[in-house]
Amino acid sequence: MPLWIALTVAAAFLQNLRSALQKRLTGDMSATGATYVRFLYGVPVAALYFAIVMGVTGAGMPQAHGTFFLYAVAGGLAQIWGTVLLVALFAYRNFAVGTTYSKTETIQTALFGIIVLGDHLSLGAFLAILISLAGVIAISMAQSRLTLGAFWRSLGDKPTLMGIGSGACYGIAAVCYRAASLSLDHPDFLVSAGYTLVAVLTIQTAVMTSWLSMRHRTELRMALRTWRVSALVGLAGALASIGWFTAMTIQNAAYVRALGQIELVFAFISSRFMFREKTSALELAGIVLVVGGIVMLVIWR
Repeated sequence: MPLWIALTVAAAFLQNLRSALQKRLTGDMSATGATYVRFLYGVPVAALYFAIVMGVTGAGMPQAHGTFFLYAVAGGLAQIWGTVLLVALFAYRNFAVGTTYSKTETIQTALFGIIVLGDHLSLGAFLAILISLAGVIAISMAQSRLTLGAFWRSLGDKPTLMGIGSGACYGIAAVCYRAASLSLDHPDFLVSAGYTLVAVLTIQTAVMTSWLSMRHRTELRMALRTWRVSALVGLAGALASIGWFTAMTIQNAAYVRALGQIELVFAFISSRFMFREKTSALELAGIVLVVGGIVMLVIWR
């Protein structure tokens, strides 16, 4: 099995775990605060990982430069804005439409990858991404009870634009992280990915700490009071990011994000077999499409 596939699957599993832990925090703090602890408590985990990689490989420290920081800052801010837009959607009555459109992230990642890095997709990979995207949309529509007619009629509505914007931000972030890591031109991809992760998490933590200190100081206090669960969120998030960043350093970001949709399969399994939640026919069809698209991607990439 190619390393990027194993890393992506592990990252998707850990991201699903991180999301479950973050839900436990929403009773004590806002969604913004729950997002913040992911960065705050993730920095020391990422730094420790990078120190271990440097010690084991004996490699030299990467030489950061202006281009690297440009991509790192752009990617870090894009991810924050993507999260903000996604959270802001819940204030709208038809938020389900926006969150469904945010699932176009994989296609947008492919487009940004072509524009920024000159990455290209094979025809088979493009079809596989489209099939898995159809599955993701089907699952989202089933869970929100959104009809196909309402989905298409909503084009141009504010929640729709916010959802597409959120997906675009996540796509930009993925491509920028890959671009930042590759710009280091380091012979060891583990070192490049680890260094980029530490830099991005540090930037995101600094930006969100400054913003919360000016607007929502109570969130900063809650981030410290809930340190037990928050630390677990940071640990799971950092470990997932290690997988994402390393996979995107060695493979096209669009392929990584498309394969990462296997997270939905993990969520489906946990909801169906652990929580005994009922599954609709549309959800099952969506799962089949996601899995089928992922298999096609692995074979035809």
